[in-house]
Amino acid sequence: MSTLFTPLKLGSLELDNRIIIAPMCQYSATDGKTAPWHDMHLGNLAQSGAGLLIIEATAVEPAGRITYGDVGLWNDETEAALAGTLAAVRSHSDMPIAVQLAHAGRKASCEKPWLGAHALSPDDENGWQVVAPSAIPFKEGDPVPESLSKARITEIVAAFAESAKRSVRLGFDAIEIHGAHGYLLHQFMSPHANKRDDEYGGSFENRTRIVLEVFDAIRAAVGKDYPVGIRISATDWVEDGWDIEQSVALAKLLDARGCDFIHISSGGLHIEQKIPLGPSYQVPFAARIKSEVSMPTIAVGLITEAEQAEAITFTGQADAIALARGILYDPRWPWHAAATLGAEVKAAPQYLRCQPRALKKLFG
Repeated sequence: MSTLFTPLKLGSLELDNRIIIAPMCQYSATDGKTAPWHDMHLGNLAQSGAGLLIIEATAVEPAGRITYGDVGLWNDETEAALAGTLAAVRSHSDMPIAVQLAHAGRKASCEKPWLGAHALSPDDENGWQVVAPSAIPFKEGDPVPESLSKARITEIVAAFAESAKRSVRLGFDAIEIHGAHGYLLHQFMSPHANKRDDEYGGSFENRTRIVLEVFDAIRAAVGKDYPVGIRISATDWVEDGWDIEQSVALAKLLDARGCDFIHISSGGLHIEQKIPLGPSYQVPFAARIKSEVSMPTIAVGLITEAEQAEAITFTGQADAIALARGILYDPRWPWHAAATLGAEVKAAPQYLRCQPRALKKLFG
């Protein structure tokens, strides 16, 4: 039996299989509100046969958006738009759906990727003043971020909790906290972005303080039985930055607090990162963290083949694998993986006639 296609529990949420669709920003919202594009995009992915769909980084306040086209969940209007999108997707799919709550920090206020992805100045019609742990821009020439006061840190922690309450009200099946890819929480974690001299800077304990505060605030807002996990970058890929040892230490703290899963990526914090790209290049980080904690781990990064994904879960390097660009390229990746591994996935009845005759039993 394929390990990849066995059930997995993330806290109280049980998945049919261990294939997870990672959050992928679409930069197609208006004032934080989802649009018909999201109904189509997420509806397509919800027919893929994966075990869980995590929607894109969803900003907890307007200043937390990567671009002016990002989805948000900070007021009644953004909540209502997401409610419509979820209703459209769920009208034809029972796939569990999670939301990733995020704040981009100094990497906010950017142009859409297909228009250049460059940082926008606060006086641009689509830009705003960015914030960060310290007044250090992501790269030379970017607008200098405003160093967050302790009062603003408290506001942002509260914004995560408020968005979490809205997530529960919307009926999302889980929440993933975005602590990766050089966005705000990662900025606090890394000594390259965090030069503070107060209780939020300096030591490991101080640099991770906001991460634990956000987790605790969300847990208090949603209750002990609602699935809450986190995505982190295991390393900055830069000397003297955030690294795997600190990631393990943070994972242990979150595990002790009842975190339900940890999704392990890397990089995104420093312009001089040196990433040795290759198949499964981030899996060793997931394997290391899995060996140290009890919560499920999710591996991601250039996992493209069914046999490769099966080997990761079968050998216990991670409890699940996540797909991002790969499932944009092949939205039926789980179908094809099931066919390769002799397993089963769900398919909409409208699609059943596309089954290869020899493989009809693969689709439940």
